[in-house]
Amino acid sequence: MTSTTPGLDDLGAARYLLVTTHRRDGTAVPTPVWAARDGDSLVVWTVTDSGKVKRIRRTGRAEVAPCTVRGKPLGESVPARAEILDTAGTAQVRDLIKRRYGLMGSLTVNLSRLRRGPDGTVGIRLTP
Repeated sequence: MTSTTPGLDDLGAARYLLVTTHRRDGTAVPTPVWAARDGDSLVVWTVTDSGKVKRIRRTGRAEVAPCTVRGKPLGESVPARAEILDTAGTAQVRDLIKRRYGLMGSLTVNLSRLRRGPDGTVGIRLTP
């Protein structure tokens, strides 16, 4: 099987997205996440104090690739600019994730809000 570089349509259609951020020493840290397309970018939703959020705040550099639920890449990675979203942007990401992933997305987002509170998660915009 030959891997090809995915375009925005391919990334947006992928069930899971492998978001790779980098530690200060350059070590790559890949994480499989749910993602949704939002115009010319992709959005993901994660815990506010996660390592990937800290790394994105530091550099804004990321790579994205389609992947399996366990993080096995299904194509080449694409460089992306990552941006942490504000409260309104995060609310929009939650809605997009709920819509994209149906009942499971709604349950996950709503239970997370109950468990962590309204500021316990944050949206991230990824622009390849």
